[in-house]
Amino acid sequence: MLRLGIVDFDSSHSVEFTKRLNHQIVAEEQWVDGARVVVGCKLASAIADPARVEGFAKTFLEELGVPLVERPEEMIGKVDGVLIEAVDGSVHLERARPFLEAGVPTYVDKPFACSVRDAREMIELAEKKGLPLFSSSSLRYAPEVVALQRDEYGTGRILGCDAYCPASTHPRNPGLFHYGIHGVETLYAVMGPGCETVWCVSEEGADVVTGRWKDGRLGTLRGTRAGAGAYGFTAFGEKKVAAVTVGTNYIYRELLKQIVRMFTTGETPLDIHETLEIVAFQEAALHSAQESGTPRPLGVG
Repeated sequence: MLRLGIVDFDSSHSVEFTKRLNHQIVAEEQWVDGARVVVGCKLASAIADPARVEGFAKTFLEELGVPLVERPEEMIGKVDGVLIEAVDGSVHLERARPFLEAGVPTYVDKPFACSVRDAREMIELAEKKGLPLFSSSSLRYAPEVVALQRDEYGTGRILGCDAYCPASTHPRNPGLFHYGIHGVETLYAVMGPGCETVWCVSEEGADVVTGRWKDGRLGTLRGTRAGAGAYGFTAFGEKKVAAVTVGTNYIYRELLKQIVRMFTTGETPLDIHETLEIVAFQEAALHSAQESGTPRPLGVG
């Protein structure tokens, strides 16, 4: 049984992932086999209220019975893999660095990073050690998204996609980095990599982002901050148009299956360089929004 560590408790993922991996306090249909969370580390958060962090840490320690250590480095030698769960993407490089340098396979929760620079440095650290490094929104592995990838909707080759999601913001995770990442990940799951230019129009209630892919296809994301919030996409195919609402009942379970497979096999379910492009997409969208919708190239060169 693989031993995993959890770093940071400012997200419900720290507890919800542990419940599913350790087969506790959730229905059996949500269980994920093959790994167990054996230790956690609570660190200060620049985003979440301290009471929220304390609440998750208390559940982890008292209800789930998993011990805590004072410093992340204390996990090294005790775990086979680590999950970085900070909501604040700007600290992910700092959090992941000691594990990558020590040769510990690492999952970094969304957003992978809030800059291409930080993302590239994490990737370089992992590649230097030959380590699997993985990051993804759970929406990428929603059953409805996977069904589209398997062409179960009969769309044929995808010519374009309009994705949508809630997109609340935070100064530490500007633009799409905070919550809009879910829609960006959905867009990429449908379209695949290869975006070269991004335009973003941003208003108080929404961001609307258009990406032009190298082959001429167009993909859009609407990140909402006013009115009803939901997840979904419209995929425009050669054979059919599919309008799909994405549910969230099983997204943690399905993501965790991919995480455990990565820790077990050493193979990442998603090319980390696609994740780098996703960070570049978000960074370009942020700059475009700041420049009143000026087209911005993706800075991954």
